[in-house]
Amino acid sequence: MSRPAALPYVWMLCGATSFAVMAALTRALRDECDWQWIAIARTGLAMVFAATLAAGGGAKLVFFRPRKLWMRSLAGSVSLVCGFYAMTHYPVSEVLTLTNMFPLWVAVLSWPLLGESPPLDVWPAVIIGVFGIVLMQQPEFAATAGMLPGADKLPSFADRLPGYIAIGAAIISSFTSAIALIGLHQVKELDPRAIVAHFSAVALAACVAALFVFPTTRPIVFEPKTLVLLVGVGLSATIGQLFLTKAFAAGPPARISVVGLAQVGITMLLEMAFWQRSFGGLTLLGIALVIAPTAWTLLRSGNRPHEVPA
Repeated sequence: MSRPAALPYVWMLCGATSFAVMAALTRALRDECDWQWIAIARTGLAMVFAATLAAGGGAKLVFFRPRKLWMRSLAGSVSLVCGFYAMTHYPVSEVLTLTNMFPLWVAVLSWPLLGESPPLDVWPAVIIGVFGIVLMQQPEFAATAGMLPGADKLPSFADRLPGYIAIGAAIISSFTSAIALIGLHQVKELDPRAIVAHFSAVALAACVAALFVFPTTRPIVFEPKTLVLLVGVGLSATIGQLFLTKAFAAGPPARISVVGLAQVGITMLLEMAFWQRSFGGLTLLGIALVIAPTAWTLLRSGNRPHEVPA
């Protein structure tokens, strides 16, 4: 591959690494402050950065119109809130595996929202992905994840309920992310910086609302370590978004998206390095059963004429 042709893939790999760092910092913060504050830091910094870029580049900021932009921003806000909740209540590798299922949902939702029927090979991919989710939350994984440290018996339903809620939040995050991407496809005539600024502002409002709607578990004490980690979350997310934007602007979306799945593997390595995390056989099999059909769907979409760009 020539150097110019390879650049989008390198940018996507850098973006995946940045988002993996964001996930690892989120994991480090879950014992320092409530998840709502982590999400606020992520959206607040992104909003300031996107608005500054838009103003500096002469891009027109939009808010009330077009209405389709609100579909993208509201769905993306739900996805972000659910994603940060899941990452602070469940191991981040598994959460990122579930949230990266959005290409499957895009293929399914393109039928009712865009009038494009999904190809037949999508349905087996969805079924395999669901089976992988079931494997990922088996009792063996519950003990490995730290839900029952030192447990010598199967966890009860009450013990496993927090994990189930986090899994549900990650799946909702993936589903609403697909809606957001379809909405993004419908407002492609707008300046990308204006779209990011609009989404970040709406997501920030949603995160602030979550601070009052959902219970908090610890007092607000922002020590220097906590502040550094929060800034790191915002900066790594912003850097990741920049690399992702450059990659999708220059390369084929379907194949670029497959490179983005490396985020799961990089996050697993970070968990092993910093938290001595080990992965059971069922967990690894479940992750593979979720990622494989997702990658297959992305690669297949690159050969179809009516592709929904990521």
